[in-house]
Formats: sequence, structure tokens, C-alpha cells
Amino acid sequence: MKTNFENESFEDEHDNYQRGNDSHDIFVERVRSNQSQLTSQLRHQYDFIVCGSGSSGSVVARRLAENPDVSVLLIEAGGSDDVPSVIEANQWPMNLGSERDWSFQGQPNPHVNGRSIPFSMGKVLGGGSSINIMVWARGHQQDWDFFASVANDPAWSYESILQIYRRLEDWHGVPDPMYRGTGGPVFVQPAPNPNPIAPATVEAARVVGIPTFENPNGRMMEAAKGAAISDVRVRNGKRQSIFRSYVYPYMDRPNLTVLSQALVTRLTFQGKRVTGVEIAYRDAIYRIGAAVEVVLSLGAIHTPKVLMQSGIGDEAELQRLGIPVVQHLPGVGQNFQDHVAFDCVWEYETALEPRNNFSEAIFFATSQSGLNSPDLFICQAEVPKTTAENAIRFGLPGAGWTLFGALSHPKSRGRLRLTGADPSDPILIDANTLSDPDDLKTAIACVELCREIGNSAPLRPFAKREVMPGNLKGAELERFIRDAATSFWHETCTAKMGRDSMSVVDSNLRVYGIDNLRIADGSIMPRITTANTMAPCVIIGERAAEILHLEHQLQTSVKTVSGAL
Repeated sequence: MKTNFENESFEDEHDNYQRGNDSHDIFVERVRSNQSQLTSQLRHQYDFIVCGSGSSGSVVARRLAENPDVSVLLIEAGGSDDVPSVIEANQWPMNLGSERDWSFQGQPNPHVNGRSIPFSMGKVLGGGSSINIMVWARGHQQDWDFFASVANDPAWSYESILQIYRRLEDWHGVPDPMYRGTGGPVFVQPAPNPNPIAPATVEAARVVGIPTFENPNGRMMEAAKGAAISDVRVRNGKRQSIFRSYVYPYMDRPNLTVLSQALVTRLTFQGKRVTGVEIAYRDAIYRIGAAVEVVLSLGAIHTPKVLMQSGIGDEAELQRLGIPVVQHLPGVGQNFQDHVAFDCVWEYETALEPRNNFSEAIFFATSQSGLNSPDLFICQAEVPKTTAENAIRFGLPGAGWTLFGALSHPKSRGRLRLTGADPSDPILIDANTLSDPDDLKTAIACVELCREIGNSAPLRPFAKREVMPGNLKGAELERFIRDAATSFWHETCTAKMGRDSMSVVDSNLRVYGIDNLRIADGSIMPRITTANTMAPCVIIGERAAEILHLEHQLQTSVKTVSGAL
């Protein structure tokens, strides 16, 4: 069996087609039979329980299961990823608002004209990597060096992280051994045969003074500005989710149980030591033990929710809700960050069909001179899109394209709050988008840059007219921005890594004051990374796995625990 199952199941060489399909079918049946048996005979206890099968949790579960003597339970609240809207790359918008989306809604916010911003997150095997736009963006050099600084740990530095990226990638672009890796589990390539508007957009960025690069994840992640054709997790028109790349190849093994449609509701304790999890599964509540550790990888909304429901959080808040306090950690649910973004739209001169993932060009820029890392990033969408408010105000063309500009590092900070002690009680998301006045200034610069690029000579052949915002100034431009502000679905930073009083985990991802509990997902970011967050979440999963292997000496094996529920 190949390490990267996608390389086998989606190979398109004619001579190997039939053999590949035959082995694929045999493997699929082996997985189905094995997982059916494992989930029908759930154990009382596993060595490790990984909660959440997204871009971090899938990595942790796979790396732990590589040791055949370690039993791993991977729990996912959502269901199967074996549906066309997940598999077919060009169907990804159909997942938004579906049963595969948690469909969170932010609180009404006066800074975005009283609007409630929707926050999509994956509720399916693969988490966000099964419903997202499939862009692979590593995070900027300064992002990772900032992580290392606040954690006081060089293992999080850009130099260290770059080595992990080279190890995990299977890069199918122009060879670049200094920056890109081959043979790893993560298939990545530049958007193949892109829509002509994508290279035109890269050229338009160059015309306004943004240098172009061979790809967005090598040298470009060390520069203050740059434009390139996007790197995507798409192969032969099929999505390459992190779950399919990491977990699925190991699901025929007896030591890895993948339990879907199971909601983690609370952690269980003995004093301040986590002993396992409580889950809602098939209309009943179960408690399953973890002999070694529990890893929370539920994402930046559900990870803090489960922590707080389990008694880990701000003491006053927990007491107000009648939740017994296990550990006072006031930073849980604080520091919420996301890439706030704005749609600038043009009508096509001649309509072009979108290709790949509908978004094939990306560029980074600075809003003012003197910055040594980008505070803006912009992705092109090969379809027209905007918020309901601006659709009513400006109208949307039947055929058009969008420059979706975002703030790389917004200064506004949000907060998550429980509404009750019961796990079924919804969580409040006070995103506080655009609450910091500096963010509005940066947003104005972002929209102005989108307009400059969108109206430049290389894109004129593709534009019949600019639909929005047009040449707005002053209060009218501010109104457009507040009505346009929306989420890039990069919710992060709500259980941050660091050493100050608001930090939740240390540099080894241990929850402060609690034994046998780690967090591995986007919530541990001290600050949101530049551009799309899937790739950094894979790194967080790889780092967590490295730490667990070292701490528990897994290369010498951990004794497997048995016994059925």
C-alpha cells in the first residue's frame, strides 16, 4: 500500500488504470469491513483519543496510529465525506449551509452596520479540509517566528517549520528543493490549466508594483509583497482532503477506530488529570477512557466550548453558569481572530467558466510603506459574490469575477461565551469585526488596492464594468466596507499558545494546569497566519504528533488497552 492513498486511487496513467481501480476497490472494502467491526465493538478505553478529524486532528491520529501497538480513537461529530460535493473540487460551494457545515452565526455587530456574520466550519470527516476552497498557503516567515517568540520555543520558528513542510509535501510543480518537498502525504500543485483570468490577475498585480513569484509557498512567504498562481489541493478535479491523505490509508488497521456522528460534549477528570471524554452517540451518552492522553482538535469554536463545558475557563464565567471549576484559565474563548474580507466585483466582458477550485490567483501586499510582511492578501474568485446587503445595493451580474481582499492580521479581537451549562446550549460568537479603528483604515487600503488591480490594463479585456464598489469616498466607502465585511472562514486563536496570563497552552500544546490534555488545531495560534489556514493547521498537527512521540517514547510502543463497551 502506498503511503499517499490519493496517488493510488486517482492515478490517471492509462496502463495502470484497471490495476489501480481493482486495488482501490479491495482497499475500500477492507476499510469498510474493519471500521464496521471496530465501531460496533467500541472499547472502554484507548491509549489516545483525538477529538475532531479536521486538518490538525487527522494528522495527529494518523501519526499516532503509525505505531501498531498504540490504540487510537478518532471522534468526528459529522458524517461521511464520500459525497460528490466533497469529492468534486468544483462543487465545494454546495457544502456551505449544508449538513456538513456547522453554520455558526456571529452576534449582531455595530461595527458592521448591525449585521450578523456567518462563520462556516466543517462538520464532516476531514473537517474544514473537506468543505474549504482547497488553497494551500503555508503562513509567512514572520508568522512562524512570532509563534516561536511568544512560545519561547525555536521548534515553532520558520526555519524549523519549513523542514516539516518539505517533509510532508508531495509537490507537483516546478522542482524547488530549497522550499518544496516530494513524496510526502500532502499532494499540492499549482492550479493546473488555470482560467485565463488568473494569470492576467497575477500580471495585473505586477503592473501595480507587486512582484510575481513561481509559487506562493516558497520565497513568496518570505517577502513583503508577492503574486502567484495559487497552490491547490486538487488532483484530476478531485479534492484532496487532509483526512483522505492522512487517515484513510490507515483505516484498514486494527489500532485506528474512526467514529463519526459522535459529538464530544465534555472531558472527564480525576482531579486535574483528564481521564477521557463524554460523547453523545446514537441518542445516548457514553464515557470512553484515554489511558495516555486526549487531544482536542475540534476547531477554534468547539475546542473552547468543550473546555468551558468541562470546567476549564474563566472562573467567574463558569461559576455564573453553575459549571464546577476545574482550572481557571481566563484566556479560553478569548482572542478570537479571523480574516475579515471584502468583495470587489466586476462583470465579465465575455463569460468564462470557472476552473479548478474557482480561485486560482493569490497576492500579498502592504497597506503602507515600511512594512516588512504583508498585512493584506487577496484571492481572485472566478464568480461574482458578495453579502446580501451589497447585492441589494449594487446588484450582482449573471457572469462576473471577484477580488476577495482580506486583512492578514486584523487588530480586532473577539470572544466566545457559553449560554448555558448544557452541551446543547449554543455558543455566542462576539467576533467584534472591525472594532479596532486601525482595521477600517487597512480595509480602505485593501479595497483601494483591489480596485487598482481590477481596473488595470491586464484585466480590462475581462471586464465589461466594475460592479462594486466603484469610486466611493468617505462615509459611502465606509458604509460599503462595513456592509461587505465577511468571514474567510479562518476562525482561530481562541486557546492560544504562549506564556502570558491569557495563554491556554504551552509550547508543547499542553493545557496549563491540566494533565493528559493537549490542543492541536487553529485555536492555539497566538495570531492568525497570513492567508488560508489549512496548511498551518496541518503543521500544528505534525508538531503535536512529534511532541507526543517524544514525550511518550512511542517508537518503543505503548501497551494497547482492550475491553469492549
